[in-house]
Amino acid sequence: MRVIAAFDSFKGSMSSQRANEAAERALREAGINKIECIPIADGGEGLTDALLASVGGEKITVRAQDPLGRRIDAFYGWVEEEKLAIIEMAAASGLPHLRADELNPYEASTFGTGQLVQAALDRGARKIIIGLGGSATVDGGTGCLEALGIRFLDEQNKELRGTGGSLHKIKAIDRTVLDPRLAETEVVIASDVTNPLTGREGAVHIFGPQKGIKPDELHTFDEAMQQYQRVAEAAMGMSTGNEPGTGAAGGLGFALRTFLNGTFISGAELIIQLANIEEKVQQADLILTGEGKFDTQSLFGKAPIGICQLAKKHCVPAIVFAGKVEFEEMSIPSHGVSLLVPMVDSVISLDEAMENGAELLSRAVKRTVTAIQIGEGLKKSKC
Repeated sequence: MRVIAAFDSFKGSMSSQRANEAAERALREAGINKIECIPIADGGEGLTDALLASVGGEKITVRAQDPLGRRIDAFYGWVEEEKLAIIEMAAASGLPHLRADELNPYEASTFGTGQLVQAALDRGARKIIIGLGGSATVDGGTGCLEALGIRFLDEQNKELRGTGGSLHKIKAIDRTVLDPRLAETEVVIASDVTNPLTGREGAVHIFGPQKGIKPDELHTFDEAMQQYQRVAEAAMGMSTGNEPGTGAAGGLGFALRTFLNGTFISGAELIIQLANIEEKVQQADLILTGEGKFDTQSLFGKAPIGICQLAKKHCVPAIVFAGKVEFEEMSIPSHGVSLLVPMVDSVISLDEAMENGAELLSRAVKRTVTAIQIGEGLKKSKC
């Protein structure tokens, strides 16, 4: 039996690589040795590692600002042969950099992400992939653009900081000192979010609460985002705010699309393309994949579903493992999910489950594969 283990990261518990290793260990204990592990990700955590595992390259450490302007060590991926940079915006501007009591959508900024882009340009980047996921910001990407030279001005022509709290004050945008190298650099936006910038399905209403916007502030904050959108679209002579994905990462998707001519791609699709996953799936007998929580949102652009849909295309069974499964069904054939397997096998707390994710996954894989082997044995039995 040839098996592919292609797990996404289990946020707060284990990386894609560690999940794959846990599955591989269980498979070998079950006597299966034809195994290929493929790190996967969508636009968020783990994108850099997954892409570097597929195309080679290295991680570059950069001093940058976190969402509240503190100095941190961030990183981006670099592939010298292709002059390709791979940036996870969460590496500098993500939620993991803030405690729960530090969430501040009015002060949080994507400036650090812009610093990573600047560092990649300094290294000679000709193509930059930017993964949008896990952001702590709702600044419309103004902080990132500020770091790249764009100036945001109020009605007195005074320069504003690129933060969520400045959005309602923006009356003009000065692009004259935007880094000229960006005009010759391809920007690819990797994201699994399809929300527009503003409105009931936009960045503020859908994702704002998890970044600290209070329920009674949502309408006013969204109006501020609309103000920024109007000025930005007028400055660029284009209408992009309603495009799918512009609401990703607190509106960073809008900034990259509008000012840097970025093109959107599903993070999962990007991994599938660069790692030649479809060809590998065709040669497999079984696919194992999964993530921390599997629910209805997982069906829209998440990496494990991308893998399952490929498996369905080539008639290969795919099993999804998750720390938490929010489906009554045991399978979702329409999406290529042959079986859904919750990993937790006893009554434990969430903290215990997160801490012991690798062991729980390994046990779940071994139980499932053993059941498959028993089934195969029954088919062959003459009794």
